[in-house]
Amino acid sequence: MQRRHHRMDFRRCRKVTSLRHIVAAILSAMSVVISMLRGVNVGGHNKIKMEELRALYEANGLLDAQTYIQSGNVVFRTKGTPSAGLAQFIESAIEKSYGFRPDVMVRTATEMRSVFKRNPFSKRSDIEPNKLIVSFLNGKPTRDACEKVQAIQADYPEEVYCDGREMFIFFPIGMGQSKLPLAKLEKALGFSGTARNWNTVTKLLEMAEKLGGA
Repeated sequence: MQRRHHRMDFRRCRKVTSLRHIVAAILSAMSVVISMLRGVNVGGHNKIKMEELRALYEANGLLDAQTYIQSGNVVFRTKGTPSAGLAQFIESAIEKSYGFRPDVMVRTATEMRSVFKRNPFSKRSDIEPNKLIVSFLNGKPTRDACEKVQAIQADYPEEVYCDGREMFIFFPIGMGQSKLPLAKLEKALGFSGTARNWNTVTKLLEMAEKLGGA
């Protein structure tokens, strides 16, 4: 009788182990993605409640959606490698439900980790996280475009660095008092973007890594 119980316990353990392997395999076949919406819940315009946004993502097959603050930051899982049309897919889903179409920037957890590592101000002790912003662009500017940005920035106290699909900007007197013409910079780059301060970038990466290790 005792041996029979041992055999049953062994079978249960084997089933649990097998189930864990299956779950791990499913999760490893999924990608963790961060999406950032542009211009939502600003000045009473383009309003979206975050609980509704999470539900919209889930309804469209974007799993385990989590939001951070009210500016439209969503961390979620998607099956396989994210396609080039994922941002447009999200934009269309929002437009269908809300009647307006915000630009959506997407980065995988790996890409966001790269942004964190590429911070050109990382060794500076005078940088306050809320005065450092990253503008996430929907394309990669050319070298000529980045040189145009540097030429514009030269007349202002802010420090601007273009790197890949990101533009890092340090506002020494704060973004609210800055006269740096952001719309002019964006026009020079040839791509739209949405800005997040360094505290938000750090939090989104933390959420993505936690979801990826769940």
